[in-house]
This record gives sequence, C-alpha cells and structure tokens, in this order.
Amino acid sequence: MTLKYCTLDVFTDHRFGGNPLAVFTDVPELPTDFMQKIAREFNLSETVFIVKPRDPRATRRLRIFTPVRELPFAGHPTLGAAHVLVEEGLAGVSGTSGSFLLEEEVGLVPITVNRQATGAWFLQLTTAKLPEEAPAAAPSVLELAKLLSVAESDILNDADFAQFYSCGVPYLFVPLRDRSVLAQVSIDPAACRKLHATTGISDVYAFSYDPEREDSDIRARMFAQEFAIIEDPATGSAAAALAGYLARRSWHREGTLQWTIEQGFEMGRPSILHLEADLAEGTVTAVRVGGTAIRMSEGKLTSFD
Repeated sequence: MTLKYCTLDVFTDHRFGGNPLAVFTDVPELPTDFMQKIAREFNLSETVFIVKPRDPRATRRLRIFTPVRELPFAGHPTLGAAHVLVEEGLAGVSGTSGSFLLEEEVGLVPITVNRQATGAWFLQLTTAKLPEEAPAAAPSVLELAKLLSVAESDILNDADFAQFYSCGVPYLFVPLRDRSVLAQVSIDPAACRKLHATTGISDVYAFSYDPEREDSDIRARMFAQEFAIIEDPATGSAAAALAGYLARRSWHREGTLQWTIEQGFEMGRPSILHLEADLAEGTVTAVRVGGTAIRMSEGKLTSFD
C-alpha cells in the first residue's frame, strides 16, 4: 500500500511561516488507530486524511488528527486540505473562484476560494457550528495569572474578562494588557492540569488588542498541552470561536464584523488569519475564517504490513 502526502504551511504566503500541516489525499478506508499512528509519526499539530464523503453533497470528507487524538473540526487542516484539492483539480473549481463543501464530524463546512493577483489562493471556511459560550465558569484572576505565569494586573478584568467559547473545539480565551505581556506567557503545567480536571478544557488562547502589524487587530497565542503540542502557530478553530467572544463585546448589532489576527510570531512562524462574523440583532449568524497556504513538500509512505 502506498499513501501519497504533501506538507503545507497554512495561514501564510511564504515558506517556513504559518502552521505546518500534512495532507494525505484520497486515501482508502484505514483503521482509525493507524491514522492516529501516522499523525503521531509526523508530530505536527494536525495531520489530515482526505477520504470519500458519506454525504453526497460534500466534495470530500476530512479526518483530522493531532498527535494524540482525532478532532471534529480544525481550521488550518480544513483550509490546507481545501488548498490541496483545488491545486490538484479535485474540488470542481474552474477559473479564479469557486465554492464547495467538506464533510467533518461537526457537519458540512462550506469553502470558498479566490485566486489573488499574486496567483495565491485565498481560502475561506464557514463554520458548521456557530460560536457557543461553554457553561464552565472561567478561573479567577489569581488562577489565570498562575496558569499563564503573568501578573494579575496584566490580565484585563473588565468587560473583556476570560471566557470559554467553542465552534466544535472549546478554548479558554484570556485577554492580556499588551503584546509584551503576551510574549511572556508560559503555561504552568500544574495549573493547566487543574483547569482540565475542573472544566475538561485545557486549550488556552491568550490574546491582546495590541498587534505588531498595522493591518492587524489582535495578537494571539494558543497553548494546547493536551495535544502534545505546547504552542500552535495558527489556530483556525480558536479564531472562529473568538468571533463569538468578540461579537458579544461589540456595540454593533447588524452587519459583518472583521478582524485580522496575527499569531505564531513568538514562535518564529508568523501567521495571519482573517476572521469575519455576520450579526443580526446582535446575534452571530455566520463565522468565516480565511487565509492563504503554500505547499512545502511531497512524499509517500509505502510497504505497510
């Protein structure tokens, strides 16, 4: 058996930036534990397997794995897989734009693609699930300070206080004073274990309204101790959930809100995520996450017993 794959950097327009991803295209039916072993071997934040869809409306179905478990939804694997399907002529896209559906455990994920003047594809997903506030209460400021290894005064403790949100994968969102504080964040393992024990959630998204780039709105870092990946350079599913957090705090009641998020800068893997949320009477009705990707390598796995 031969399995062909490629690797990409997602949420970037240049090599060695963004979030690395391994994509296996049109693989046969494989045991889940076997796909999990492959993902562990690659040891990237995610590895995605493109398989035949169960829903006839979908172009393909995605199986997404971290090194330790399968995910129902993730942003950079979705956009990376979409990029590969478009590049290889498997998405039914002709010309400079198109749309199609990808099937994931959370449901059908709409994809739109547009070729930019540079020749790069800009890919955008619409989440299958809208952002939901998790029922768990956020830790206290004292507990958050210990969790992030920062001073209590560095955590915004007003209308922008910490909160759990999810678009299929839950995150703890913690707003910090500025990007210099964000750069100092280091997750305390014991506090993280306590967070998981009390809430079932251990993915922490720390952010600041103090970006580095003039065109950005937010600077972010995402820590996922559970995945055996200490920090993730670009997290589409977290950005999607952040839309719910941000929309709740916006004075806008109608229309489309837009944010540009910079992530991964502290890791030396700058990533740019474009986030949109549609509002009707103050309620989020749709969330979109977009960005570009670039192919890095190709290969194959062979001779499995």
